[in-house]
Amino acid sequence: MNHILDELAWRGLIAHTTDLDALREALSAGPVSLYCGFDPTAPSLHIGNLVQILTVRRLQDAGHRPYALVGGATGLIGDPKMTGERTLNSRDVVAGWVERIRAQIAPLLRFDGDQPATMVNNLDWTSSLSAIDLLRDVGKHFRLGTMLAKDTVARRLNSDQGISFTEFSYQVLQGMDFLELHRRHGVTLQTGGSDQWGNLLSGVELIRKVEGVGVHALTTPLITKADGTKFGKTESGTVWLDPEMTTPYAFFQFWLNADDADVVGYLKVFTFRTREQIEELERAVAERPSAREAQRALAYDVTALVHGAAAADAVVAASQALFGRGSLADLDEQTLAAAVAELPTAPGRPGDLVVDLLAATGVVKSRSEARRAVAEGGASVNNTRVPDEAATLGEADLLHGRWAVLRRGKRTLAVVDAHA
Repeated sequence: MNHILDELAWRGLIAHTTDLDALREALSAGPVSLYCGFDPTAPSLHIGNLVQILTVRRLQDAGHRPYALVGGATGLIGDPKMTGERTLNSRDVVAGWVERIRAQIAPLLRFDGDQPATMVNNLDWTSSLSAIDLLRDVGKHFRLGTMLAKDTVARRLNSDQGISFTEFSYQVLQGMDFLELHRRHGVTLQTGGSDQWGNLLSGVELIRKVEGVGVHALTTPLITKADGTKFGKTESGTVWLDPEMTTPYAFFQFWLNADDADVVGYLKVFTFRTREQIEELERAVAERPSAREAQRALAYDVTALVHGAAAADAVVAASQALFGRGSLADLDEQTLAAAVAELPTAPGRPGDLVVDLLAATGVVKSRSEARRAVAEGGASVNNTRVPDEAATLGEADLLHGRWAVLRRGKRTLAVVDAHA
């Protein structure tokens, strides 16, 4: 069996480590307690955070014990961004976001059996800490020159926005988290994204100075796209894990639309498929790219992982039904709403001529083209062929009393919305 570090390296999940050989030796010697932190600076995690959760799960599956830290304290401050100061959220808002994020992490780690995961909140050890105690017991171990040299801090200092003492102090709090988890639970490894490397080193150095022992840090690379555009963004914005912020259908479609140049890398990072399975899908990309087998496997696996197999199955059924390979009437209202949300839309009412609706939605360019499509048998309403140009939209055509899906040929789709 491969060493977990070899597995992570094959999946492209190692950017920096404090000492790779020492970490390998520690992971080989027995169960290691590790942690990764997630700050509630938004009401949901996004797919960039998913990289960290799944990396932690891989380490857990290899026999190590994870601690998932949701930062009720650090979330009140916010890790410095390159672009400027964060807006500080109220304590009640952050507390609510802590609970939402805990609920998103919980299904993705194992909380029973051997080496069960534990959820922790850094507010537990910072809420009673006085400013004097922080400065005397923790702050004295941080050197200003080292803190100023951190990449984000240095850039912000040289920008028009500058950086507040609040955000500047973030690295002290994160370093203290590692120290507290080391003391309380014997944690000796922290993982995170490569943009967190400086913060991770703060904790490593703090433990060395205070406890006189060496601990480890490991970061994963930031995920990039082959075309240079930002990963995890769509035209409608960030791809969130919360189904109310990014529907399972839109989530599935994001992965399904992965470029051939990116999909194998995504399979390695975001799925638990074996090396053999991924190599087989890699061959499929090279030999049968139009079949998009790798993209379909990726989309299903990640959607099932985050939203459950039932949601993934519902999305697949909706995708097939839209293109005539299933019944649209069988789709629940929420799934259908998500499936038609990205389609061209026009208002329509029972009694409207279908040829008029075909033109109004943009399925065809004109009424004459609509009549021609109907005459050729190439137009449908809810996957039922339109019989003639006099056909009208019926009450029964409105799925869930609202939508009718129009299609010309195999792939040109639009929707009529009776509520528009």
